[in-house]
Amino acid sequence: MEPQVTSKEIFEPSGNFHKDLLTQLEKQKLPLCRGEHQHIRYNPLRDEWILVSAHRMKRPWKGQVEKPTEVNIARHDPTNPLCPGATRANGEVNSEYESTYVFDNDFPSLQPDAPDPGFSEHPLFQTKAARGVCKVMCFHPHSDITLPLMSIPEIRAVIDKWAELMVELGSKYQWVQIFENKGAMMGCSNPHPHCQERIVVENEDWLVVVPYWAMWPFQTLLLPRRHILRLQDLSDKERDSLASIMKRLLTKYDNLFEVSFPYSMGWHGAPTGQSILDDNSHWQLHAHYYPPLLRSATIRKFMVGYELLAQAQRDLTAEQAAERLRNLPEVHYKLKQNQQEK
Repeated sequence: MEPQVTSKEIFEPSGNFHKDLLTQLEKQKLPLCRGEHQHIRYNPLRDEWILVSAHRMKRPWKGQVEKPTEVNIARHDPTNPLCPGATRANGEVNSEYESTYVFDNDFPSLQPDAPDPGFSEHPLFQTKAARGVCKVMCFHPHSDITLPLMSIPEIRAVIDKWAELMVELGSKYQWVQIFENKGAMMGCSNPHPHCQERIVVENEDWLVVVPYWAMWPFQTLLLPRRHILRLQDLSDKERDSLASIMKRLLTKYDNLFEVSFPYSMGWHGAPTGQSILDDNSHWQLHAHYYPPLLRSATIRKFMVGYELLAQAQRDLTAEQAAERLRNLPEVHYKLKQNQQEK
């Protein structure tokens, strides 16, 4: 007869009961399969843990389905305020630009002459002045052309303009944030190209990986192979190879679900302004790409209850995401379609 365990022994284990119970549980433990079993991963950049639940990809989806991305975008729409020659909301007229084009944001979140709110004595209700400049950069004069469809020299022009703005704005401001929101799903207000073992693509100067601790389904991290503090520190060769690897990565993104892949991206580098004279040797230039799509062109990842209140959670492992991206072709699906039609 097997020994009986009383409720008192369960709540007040005596002798070797607790040790024996743990031993039995250890024997029953299944080996971890990262592609099947939930586990958490540490993000050292943000000092936080990410929950990975890859088995959730098997669940049937009856939730929200996004509308397919607009495919028939006019190359030039005079009512689109980002197009060459268009009149913007404030009455300003864009130049007939043929490459990258930069102008002050008509609806900026920061202004250079905002008043100081003053000092507050209450420890819980503190405010400080927030001043800055917001600019818009159009990557290309055509509204139906995105970065993966641009030529490498055209992408190189974008990179040069990023570096130029880093120098211009960095001479006054401590932080210059370069970012791009691609697609209406990521809050892009106009369909016009303007500005995230797990290796996806690489070349002599750059590396694109899905971070071990990635939060979004197909999130990637773009890294230079050498220690670089800021965009403006890149050599001509590194700028050319950056244009190349961006085109390769973004082509894979579009090819994943054969759609203009939405994302938010941005660069992190050493601070500027007065901090440019400080010892910033601990900084490393890098860029993040955060795409929301999860299963298809119409099913996205939602950051909702558990993610907002507890911790970020993803539905496939970083390794699975990297493999899917890595195995995709580097010829854009639209170019293949055009070739087949010919």
